[in-house]
Amino acid sequence: MFITIVRTVILYITVILAIRIMGKRQVGDLQPGELVITILVSEIAAIPIQDINQPVITGVIAIFTLVILEILISILSMKFQWTRKMVNGNSAVIIKDGKIDQKLMKKLRVTVLDLMEVLRGQNVFDLDQVAYAILETNGSLSVLLKPEHRNATAGDVNCELENDVMPSLVISDGIILKEGLKLAKATKATIMDTLKHNQTELKDVFLMTLDQSGSKTIIKKQKDG
Repeated sequence: MFITIVRTVILYITVILAIRIMGKRQVGDLQPGELVITILVSEIAAIPIQDINQPVITGVIAIFTLVILEILISILSMKFQWTRKMVNGNSAVIIKDGKIDQKLMKKLRVTVLDLMEVLRGQNVFDLDQVAYAILETNGSLSVLLKPEHRNATAGDVNCELENDVMPSLVISDGIILKEGLKLAKATKATIMDTLKHNQTELKDVFLMTLDQSGSKTIIKKQKDG
């Protein structure tokens, strides 16, 4: 039993590393960890079915080991940002103000053809219309159009459009995110001053978003019970 568990853990880590090395394009709609679990569970379940000499209990132990691993990693990802980065990676801003970050695209091994195909899938045919395009950790592309190219809302009627600013996640479950601070052009001191002004402790914040204009949203953690 111990050998089966060890071999399963080694396979899990190996496949995650392989998918992370292959890059975001290979992941699809699933997070890397979820994709690994799906692949390994299906493969492990097939072994005792195909090989009658293989004890069924071996496959059962391996599958439950994977389930426990996924639960543990999910818990660690909620508590520690480095765990989430290691397993899923980070989101990447590949278009800003209609300009493509070519170095980042090369690093992620995303071609212009790939990018344009995804944009066309979201009815965007002109790069100049894009304020921000973010490649998410699951391989999907989130697009924010410039104000003049967005569909009008009730709030836009007879109102002057504001500059295109994107709210960034700067606090997640009581943890300040460096990537969010960079996008919002803010500092840790700024965040702490804002929380102090709102009479809120960092540990009590479930999430906080901030944009470059200073507009913020703070949601506090729900108290147990």
